[in-house]
Amino acid sequence: MKRLLYFLLTISILMLWSSCRKDFDFSPSTGNLTFSKDTVYLDTVFTNIGSSTYNLKVYNRSNEDISIPTVRLGQGEASNYRLNVDGLPGKEFQNVELLANDSLFIFVETTADIQDLAQNSLEFLYTDAIEFDSGNNLQKVELVTLIKDAVFIYPDRDNTTGIIETLTFDTDGDGTPDETQIQGRFLEDDELTFTNEKPYVIYGYAAVDEGDVLTVNAGARVHFHANSGLLVTNNASLKVNGALSNDPELLENEVIFEGDRLEPGFADIPGQWDTIWLFNGSVDNEINYTTIKNGTVGILSEGDATATNDKLTINNSQIYNSSNFGILGRATSIAAENLVINNSGQSSFAGTAGGKYNFTHCTIANYWNNSFRQFPSVLLNNFFTDINGNDNGLDLIEANFNNCIIFGNDNPEIILDDINDGSAFTFKFTNCLIRFQDSNNNFPQEQYNISNGDLYDDCIFNSDPDFKLPFENMLMIGDDSAANGEGDPLFLITTDILGTTRTSPPDIGAYQHVTFDED
Repeated sequence: MKRLLYFLLTISILMLWSSCRKDFDFSPSTGNLTFSKDTVYLDTVFTNIGSSTYNLKVYNRSNEDISIPTVRLGQGEASNYRLNVDGLPGKEFQNVELLANDSLFIFVETTADIQDLAQNSLEFLYTDAIEFDSGNNLQKVELVTLIKDAVFIYPDRDNTTGIIETLTFDTDGDGTPDETQIQGRFLEDDELTFTNEKPYVIYGYAAVDEGDVLTVNAGARVHFHANSGLLVTNNASLKVNGALSNDPELLENEVIFEGDRLEPGFADIPGQWDTIWLFNGSVDNEINYTTIKNGTVGILSEGDATATNDKLTINNSQIYNSSNFGILGRATSIAAENLVINNSGQSSFAGTAGGKYNFTHCTIANYWNNSFRQFPSVLLNNFFTDINGNDNGLDLIEANFNNCIIFGNDNPEIILDDINDGSAFTFKFTNCLIRFQDSNNNFPQEQYNISNGDLYDDCIFNSDPDFKLPFENMLMIGDDSAANGEGDPLFLITTDILGTTRTSPPDIGAYQHVTFDED
């Protein structure tokens, strides 16, 4: 009985309160809105590719509930911008209510075709404004986007089934083309030279067909969409002909491979695209003065360990922010000079399933801090694991590191994994600065006896390389570096990655040391 009386009393109070409550009374706004910013910069996008979503916050700092008569884009329905106001999409909104001392979010996106905006132009600054109210109460927030023209390379899509074109080529070396699930297409003859006139935007894999050569000219910019990359097939080649730049920030002559998201927030995000895939049987691949950044695997080089010419020669180049590996070699052959690799989710360089590797004056570091990292900067092994989970040995013919820095934010930064089944495991570090400390003697002396001059000749262990800003991919070394003057002149490369003349004896690594500016 008491519960029933309490329930009836509660209902009566609620009914009395609701009968006394007045509806919110919204007054027209008077042009006194404030905003989180006076201009929304949507940064840079490629023509016909949608931007990221940006936001604007609108404040009613008065003590009255207000109604904004109109919120609209200045160009109306013709605008290439799109709005979402408190969850509703559109380009014009009527009587938008905003409570006293409250705020609302407006989200902004754009997609634009540069050919509709400016004929014969490679870039166009596209602007509009969000207008609040009109007449004497009109307030505006400007919208600004840089639209860039580009060459787009993408596979065909069947209009009936929606199926995207996939690559067919000889994947197993038996001379018969094989169907794959790799979305992409082969480059046509008139597409086999990438110039610096326009950026290239690639969807899926742009593949180099058997016997063809893809040439990438100095200053070219190549952008990959998610799950995209380059693939070089049997008897095909990749020639990347970057050149030394005058401006170390603009890198005007360097070739750059990166993702297709141009907003600053994506500038250093790993894993935005797949890889440059040098397939088994591709030949004489050369990469010079190139930056490869923000991929899953910067370069995947497979097979041809005993090729007359190394499968890949890479010089004066840098690979950053790879979510897995900077360079992953599988039973392959690679020669590198003045190469810098940093920030890899697994190893910066992994030479797996044997192979042949020669690195001179390289800086192979790993200051990955996005997640837990299982592997070191440099990983070498001489086996592969088959589909049944069995390890099978393959010869590590040679792995020579001369005048190299191998360092990072973990210990150890080298792992040498020998299957010990009689397969060759031949390696040597000469005049290298290495982070490796085995305080508890956990590592087998056969590979890790650092006093063995046949394996570790005049190397320095665990001393500070004095990198400038390693977590920001600035691996120049300073005056206090343990690498200064400790290189072997026998392996001297006369200029460093920046074109600076090296002293003799040279510094270890890809950079000649400099005096850092004091901030």
